[in-house]
Order: sequence, then C-alpha cells, then structure tokens
Amino acid sequence: MRANITAHLATMLQNCHCLPAVRVSILLPRSKEVIHTESIPNTKIKAISRGLKRKSKLEKGWDWYVCEGFQYILCQQAEALKTLGVGPELKNEVLHNFWKRYLQKSKQAYCKNPVYTSGRKVTVLEDHLSHSDWTSDPELSDAHCLSLVESWAESQSDVQSRKPSSSTRASHSETASICSGSLDGVEYSQRKEKGIVKMTVPRTLAFLYLSLLWQREAVTLSDLLRFVEEDHIPYVNAFERFPEEMKLYGRDKGIFAVESWPDYEDIYKKMIEIAIFLDLPRFPDITEDCYLHPNILVMKYLMEVNLPDEMQGLTCQVVKMTGIGEVDFLTFDPIAKMAKTVKYDVQAVAVIVVALKLLFLLDDNVEWSLSDLAEDYNEDHQDKPWFDFRKWYQVMKKTVDEKKQKREEARAKYLWKSEKPLYHSYIDKPVVYKRREMVVNLQKQFSALADCTPAPGEKKPSSFQFNWTEKGTDRPCFHGHSLRGVLSKKGQSLVIKNSLYWLSTQKFCRSYCKHVTTYEESNFSLSYQFVLNLFSFLLRIKASLLHEEVSLIEKKLFKRKYMSSNESSRSRRVRRR
Repeated sequence: MRANITAHLATMLQNCHCLPAVRVSILLPRSKEVIHTESIPNTKIKAISRGLKRKSKLEKGWDWYVCEGFQYILCQQAEALKTLGVGPELKNEVLHNFWKRYLQKSKQAYCKNPVYTSGRKVTVLEDHLSHSDWTSDPELSDAHCLSLVESWAESQSDVQSRKPSSSTRASHSETASICSGSLDGVEYSQRKEKGIVKMTVPRTLAFLYLSLLWQREAVTLSDLLRFVEEDHIPYVNAFERFPEEMKLYGRDKGIFAVESWPDYEDIYKKMIEIAIFLDLPRFPDITEDCYLHPNILVMKYLMEVNLPDEMQGLTCQVVKMTGIGEVDFLTFDPIAKMAKTVKYDVQAVAVIVVALKLLFLLDDNVEWSLSDLAEDYNEDHQDKPWFDFRKWYQVMKKTVDEKKQKREEARAKYLWKSEKPLYHSYIDKPVVYKRREMVVNLQKQFSALADCTPAPGEKKPSSFQFNWTEKGTDRPCFHGHSLRGVLSKKGQSLVIKNSLYWLSTQKFCRSYCKHVTTYEESNFSLSYQFVLNLFSFLLRIKASLLHEEVSLIEKKLFKRKYMSSNESSRSRRVRRR
C-alpha cells in the first residue's frame, strides 16, 4: 500500500511542469506579517491587522453597587491607617460594625426590603458574621448584603480572584444603566429620601475619624486630614484603586470624583451627623491617660511650636479651672440631648493661646518690653536663658513662611486629573483615553524641555511637622528656656508679673446660640494674629475657628467677669428705659 502511494506522488511531480506558471505562484506566500505597525500611516491597515474581536467578559466588568465602591474606599483607607501604626481591630471590628450599621440604617442591606431589590424577590439568609456589641445590631441579611460581606473580606486579599456571581446579582446586561458603570449610579444620584444620610467620599473620612475616636487612637482630626493631603491615605482619585473589573463612568464620576481638599469643619459636622444617624451609644471615656486629653495634647503642641516646657504647669491650671479636662466633657455621646464632641486638637492649642495671653498679654506692647528684659539677662546667662518672645517670634515666622511656601508649591503642582480617565458614557471611552494619552505625552515633553529633576522619595508620615532637635543658630530650640522673666516669686509660689488681660470676645450671643462674634484681624493686635495664624497653619484650620475656641475657654475661665458685664449691660438697659 505504501509503495502505491509513493508511485502516485512521483507521477504527480513529473507532470507538474505542465502546470501554468500562474498556478505555481499561488503556492508562494503573498503576504508578510508586520510586527511593528507604528510606522504605517494608514490606520485602516492597523484596523485590519487587529481583526474583528468580540468584547470579552472582562471588558464588561463586574456587577457592582455604589455602596460597594465606598466600601472598597473605606477598606483601602483603613489599610493605610494600619500601615501608619493604627491597630488592625479598627478595620476588622470598629469600622466594620459602623459600616454594617450604616447599610442597615440606609436600607441598602441587612434589612428585609433593601432599596436595590425593589421588584425582585429577596432571599433572606442568616448572617454568619460576629455581631457587634450593640443590641440594635442587624440580625438579617439579604442576598445583596451577603455579597457585601464577601467583598469586605476579599478587600483584604487578592481582589482579582473575585468572579461575578449570577446567584446573588442580576445580570449586568439586564440592569446596568448605560449612564453609569455601577448598577445603581443613576438611581443613587437621584435618591433624596428624608432622614437618610447619603454616602460621599468626604463622609468616608468621617467614618474613619469616628472609628479612631472609638478606639481612642493617637490621631486627631487635623492629623487625619494632613495625612490625606500628603497622600498617605487614599482620598483624591481613590477610585483609581478599584479593581479593573469595576467599570466606572457616567454618573459614577459625580459620586466618586473629588476635586478639593477636605475641610476640618465640614468633616467635623459630617462626623456628628453620621454618629446621630447611626444612633451610636456613648463612646469610651477620654481619661487623663488618653492621648486626646488636653493636658497630653498641650504637651505635644508645646513641643511642636518650640515653646518652653515650663508652660505646661500654667496650661494644666487653665484646664483644671475651666473644667475642660473632665471625662463627661471630653467623652462623645451621640445619643445625648445636645450631641456634640470636642475639637480636641483645636481646644488644646486654644489653651496654649490663653496661656500666652496670660504671660505676655499679646497687645503689641507688653510682650516686647518683656523681651527686652530677657535679652539683657541672656547676655550674661547663657547656661539658663530666659524665654525671649521676640526671638521666638522671628524663628517661628521664618520657619512657618518656609513651610507655607513648600505647601503652596506642592498644592500648585498637584495633579487633580486621575491616571484612570473618567468618561460620561462607554461610547466616549476611546475619545477620553486618546485625550489623556495626548496630555501625558505633552507633560513628558515639557518635563524634558524644562529638565525637571525627579522629586525626592516620599517621606514617612510623622506626628510632628517641625523638628527642633537640630543644633544651629538659625533654628534654636526654646524648650529648655526659663519663664522666670515673666514670673515673680510670691512666698513659696510663682505668680505672673503681668496682671492685665483682655478678652478675645467681649459679648457672646444669647444662650440658645452657640456662636461668638466674628473674627476680624484688624480688630486685634499683630502678636495675637501671628499666634492664631501659626496654630491655624499647624492644624490646617481657619483662624476664626481657633479664635472662637479661645473665646469659649476664656468664657469659662473668666466666668465671673462675663456675668458682671452682663449684669451691668442689663442695668444700662433699665436706665435707658
């Protein structure tokens, strides 16, 4: 059999010379594979080389809800706090329970009829997670909340291993809107239900601070916002950390995109709002050994702004006389009649401002006279110098001006545009990505022309923004300087030489109004303005907010004086009648 096949092939080869030349040429290769198509100007050839491809399931993405996007951001932020030294229980226990409570209160999960399952049959499953310590903790979970539980757990592991679940979610093609990548982006942006606190990116920071406050961690609200601004905690363009399968466009852009830095007062108000909405119980007590106690925070900020250590004795007396160090005053209780928490960092620096006014008056006169005395004394006593307010002012002003300039330059150079472009609809995706590619190329060209040096490596975050341990004539350390120049000995104790004091606010609003008079710089001394601006820069707050806190402490400290002034004003009104 094999011999017959061989003979047949030989006969065919002998007869092949009679075939036309054209036939033979067909057997030769007529095309060559082009590996690099960048040099070919014709875009049609590129399209032909790619061929027609169907969209893979990966391009379609997962079926996901807006609350899952916020949950992912919260998990990433909690992980960032963990790398900064916060205990893991903040994420696994406190923040987890707060988030579960929010999902139930907002009717998004852990309830019989969640807002996402209207018109669909809900399968109620048992919640196998450990319950929180509160009696009102949710006991039921639906199919959607089960996926939320799984995604919270998966956020700690490899998110790429997650697959779309057909049993717990509706099909993307059936429910997803062409106006958003999430299943409920349009519905969420239009939802305006009375009594429901809608989740936003700034409110993620409020959740974080509530968790930090519950754990009594050594992180104040100003520290948290500073870590956010320094990119140690995801906030701006946090959606870039979403898995590739979570497609985000259209209405999702208005939900997750942030184009401004968080504001202290805004996050503070949102924190109280969320605590009341969640109906949280009284928080753990803030005792004297807690980091958030004013005596400890004052010590920290005295070191921060390079003031003498001896001032701590005076600040402790101010805290004791005003009663702001009491446990009931410091502990946050959302279910109280007047839910209000303390601005712990602002209150601490306000105590220091009051102490400086007690020592130096800060009226653009007394502080400079006392500085002259300290300067004369220090010429002959270099071993134990007196604190010189004028010299401290010069050192701090130079240091703060340098820090301000660096911060302004960093903010000016900050790229608000995300590396992961956002588009209004899936149709606009190619155009948006093409524009983004052009922008990146232009930035590279301009950087090459400008010969920009690469930025130094990212510094590790620190609780202190200023470092006064360096030895140098231009940055002297005042921690060990004495206050004997502003104190006089009376018997066995030291008293303040300055017997005068001026109140930051002469008249408050009525009892039902908690505001104070408006802060206008022109009405106050330059020294007082400098001190306020110094601490405002340190905490990244407005000077008016610190002025208000100083006025409230003065009201407690000089309660009799305010009462007498009110009585005299009433008598004047009677006389006028």
